[in-house]
Amino acid sequence: MGSYFAQWGVYGRDYEVANVHSSGVADKLTFINYAFGNIYAKNGGYECGMITKTETGASNPNSPDAGTGGDAEADYIRTPKRTVDGQAIPWDAPLSGNFLQLKKLKALHPKLKIIISLGGWSWSKNFSAGSATDALRKQMVSSCINIYLKGNLPVQGGRGGAGVAKGIFDGIDVDWEYPVGGGQPYNTVNPADKHNFTLLMAEFRAQLDALGAAENKRYLLTAAVGAGKDKIDNTEPALYSQYMDWINLMTYDFHGAWDKTTNFNAHLYADPADISVGVAREYVADRAIQYMINAGVPRNKLLLGIPFYGRGWTGVPPGPNGDGLYQTGTAGAAGTYEVGFEDYKVLVNKTGTRYYHPVTKQLYLYTGAGGQWWSYDDATVIATKVQYVKDQGLRGAFSWELDGDANGALATEVWKVH
Repeated sequence: MGSYFAQWGVYGRDYEVANVHSSGVADKLTFINYAFGNIYAKNGGYECGMITKTETGASNPNSPDAGTGGDAEADYIRTPKRTVDGQAIPWDAPLSGNFLQLKKLKALHPKLKIIISLGGWSWSKNFSAGSATDALRKQMVSSCINIYLKGNLPVQGGRGGAGVAKGIFDGIDVDWEYPVGGGQPYNTVNPADKHNFTLLMAEFRAQLDALGAAENKRYLLTAAVGAGKDKIDNTEPALYSQYMDWINLMTYDFHGAWDKTTNFNAHLYADPADISVGVAREYVADRAIQYMINAGVPRNKLLLGIPFYGRGWTGVPPGPNGDGLYQTGTAGAAGTYEVGFEDYKVLVNKTGTRYYHPVTKQLYLYTGAGGQWWSYDDATVIATKVQYVKDQGLRGAFSWELDGDANGALATEVWKVH
C-alpha cells in the first residue's frame, strides 16, 4: 500500500515529510512515490534535471515554456518548517528539503520504500520525444538514474554535490500522461509512443538491474497509467508489464468540472443509469482493472488507485431524485486550491446530505437546491475498495495523495488491504 507525496504540498497545504511520520501514516505505507521529477531538452536529447522554475503550463498550457518547470528548492534546498527527527538542518549541509526528510523517514521506518515519480500531468512533455530512439531512451534513463539513484545532485543554493542523494530512492515510477495523446496540449506525442512506452520500460529495467547487480540491490520499476480504456488501448500492457514490479492504475478523475453534469470521481462499479456517452462510460474502476487483466497484466502487479480528494460542481439543481446526481451544474465548485477540486480533509467538514450510491459504491455530497455537489471517497467507500482488491487478488492499493488526508484517517483504512 502506498501513496504519493507532492513536492508542492509543503507550501500552501503546509504538509511536510515530517507530517507523514507524526500522523502515524508512515507505519501504514510500504512505499511513497515522490511527485514529481521533470525531463528537459538537454545535451542533444532529453534528461532528468534539477531546476527551480515556476510551471506556467498549469495555468497557461499555451505558454512557450509550458512543461519546463521544476522545484529543486522543495526537493533538496529549502529548510523545512518541521523535520522528521526534530533536528535543525545546518546552513552548510549538502542536502536539505524533502529529500533529506525522506532519508530520515526511511531511517525511522526501514520497511518503507521511496520511489521517485517522473512526469505527471504537467511534466510529461518530453517523454514521447525522449523515447523515440534507442539512443535517446538510453540517454534519458541514464540521466534519471544518475540524479535520483546515484544521487548526483547539481550544486545550487548551497546544496547538492556528487552522491549526496544516494540511498534515498529505491526505484523509479514512470508517470507518462499519456502515450499517444490525451495529456497536456504542449506534450510531444506520436503514434509510435504505443510501442516506445514498452521499449522505455525495458530500458529502465535493464539499467536499473545493471545498477542493482553492481550494488547487490533490487531497484523497483513502477508506472502510473491511465485507467480509461482509450489510455489503456494506447499501450501494450501484456508487453510492458513484464518489466514492472507493479502498475499503479489511476482509477480516479473519471469525471469532474470539465463535464457539464455531475458524475462520480472514482466509482468502483458502472451505473446503468450513467448519462455519459462514448468512451466516458468506460471510465469505471472495475472496468479498468478488468481491461488490464484481459490485456495480459498479472493480477499481482495491479494496484487500485484511491483519491484522497473529491471533484465537484456548483449551481446544481436537485433533479428528479432530489440528490443532484447527473444534473447540470453552472460551473466547478469553488475549491481551496483549484476550481472543482477539494481535499478530503476539507470535504469531510462540509455540511449537506451524504449519499452512498448503491450501485457504484461512491459517496456523494449535495448541499441543496442550486448548491454544491461533490463526489469523493471516505473510509466507508475505501473499505469497499479494499475488499474489492482482496476479492480480485490484486497486489494492493495506492492513493493520490498524502496531504489530502492530513490526519491519516483514509490511509488507515487503505492499510487494511494487507
